[in-house]
Amino acid sequence: MIESSSIPTIEVEKLVFGYPQQKPTLRGISFTLNPGERVALLGLTGAGKSTLLENLIGLKMPQSGEIRVRGTKLEQATLSQARRSIGFCFQDANDQLFMPTILEDVTFGPRNYGVPAGVARDRALVLLEEFGLLEFANRSAHELSGGQRRLAALAAILALEPAILILDEPTNGLDPSWRRHLAKVLLQLPVEVILIASHDLNWIGKTTQRALILAEGQIKVDRNTQDLLQDISTLEHYNLPPDW
Repeated sequence: MIESSSIPTIEVEKLVFGYPQQKPTLRGISFTLNPGERVALLGLTGAGKSTLLENLIGLKMPQSGEIRVRGTKLEQATLSQARRSIGFCFQDANDQLFMPTILEDVTFGPRNYGVPAGVARDRALVLLEEFGLLEFANRSAHELSGGQRRLAALAAILALEPAILILDEPTNGLDPSWRRHLAKVLLQLPVEVILIASHDLNWIGKTTQRALILAEGQIKVDRNTQDLLQDISTLEHYNLPPDW
């Protein structure tokens, strides 16, 4: 991880968000993510984890409250600046893979930001080799398995060299050996903060230091990951049984 800074990487203060004609999904959420942290976001399906992540990158805008990314308030005028520093991986990898080949998918982002073609290609090939996808570089995403598409989508994000990495259910579709490999890669990334929404308690126990539980539209628990995973009564209370 990079060296610690006195400025929080992400600050969320009294965030409220709701969909039309519905009660607010997020109800006054506040938390801070500091440089060097790897944080899990836990909660039941439908608790609002993806909605919260999409607020953090400006895909959804809160009704009230404030989000600051590296000290800058997130608003329309600063969205492009914030998104340049955040790498976001959707639950569905197909949302991020749209070019004719995987290699073009991974080089698309850097090229869009002005990285020379040769540099972007070299960076992409290194990432594809790291993820075991080099032999598929010239194939379409539709020719890959679900797990391979997820890894290709992550490679496309990492090619942008983001300071902040936000992952929504990154282990979906991955077999145990690839979950282990993904954990190894993530732990070595030189990023300020990693925030991971996941139901995979065993995996987040190996990849994060801190865990937040989102329930009833609020952050109900904020604890050291290992301490929380050993607190079976708290996990059961929030319907997060560790053995299932």
